Amino acid sequence: MEKQLTAFERLLTIMDELREQCPWDRKQTFLSLRKLTIEETYELADELLKEDLEGIKEEVGDLLLHMVFYAKIASEQGAWDIADALNSVCDKLVERHPHIYGDVVAEDEEAVKQNWEKIKLAAGKGKKTVLSGVPTALPAMVKAMRMQEKTAQFGFDWDNVDQVWEKVNEEIQEFREADNERDQEAEFGDLLFSLINYARWKGIDPETALERTNLKFRNRFEYVEQAAGPGGLSEMALADMELLWQQAKKTDA
Repeated sequence: MEKQLTAFERLLTIMDELREQCPWDRKQTFLSLRKLTIEETYELADELLKEDLEGIKEEVGDLLLHMVFYAKIASEQGAWDIADALNSVCDKLVERHPHIYGDVVAEDEEAVKQNWEKIKLAAGKGKKTVLSGVPTALPAMVKAMRMQEKTAQFGFDWDNVDQVWEKVNEEIQEFREADNERDQEAEFGDLLFSLINYARWKGIDPETALERTNLKFRNRFEYVEQAAGPGGLSEMALADMELLWQQAKKTDA
């Protein structure tokens, strides 16, 4: 523990020095850092997908720096400091784990999640509905998954996975029958939402699944591009591209 506390104290000291002495760091505000924090979050997400432990370590450090930065700005405004933020999350964890710090019984993961959502909703703090805690800025696929997870904690869910798959097929048919652009868009959204729900039932993270497919597509297409020869892709027939694509599939890890 002493090693961790020493390292954290070092970060706090460096943050104080940078805020006082560095022109760039002095200039930063909550809003100016926001886009950088989002970028760092996605960089961490990339490393998590690759399961690169060294990369994860670096990106976790970068995000910790941002959290300390926000706390420093808040302390300068006399609002709160890093200790307040840490104590706040500690209090929240104790409150939302009554099966550990109280006398509530939670025998499995689902019971823990249900308790968490009920305590969170009862606490209020401006969040008066089940879904109000889902950030509007989340990517649409992640947001759909979180909304489904939250409502399921209150019993708003299908009885079994077969019913969920039936809903997917129903949405496919409705999409195929849509006869104008507006309806097609609406039905396609419903289809995606139902597929995300099916993924949830199957224990699949749809965001991760799609990103792995994105990476697979990128790797295969870059293989085709590199093997295209002097004339490049513009001089290749589709059949030749498909031949290279099939070769690229054999190189998948």
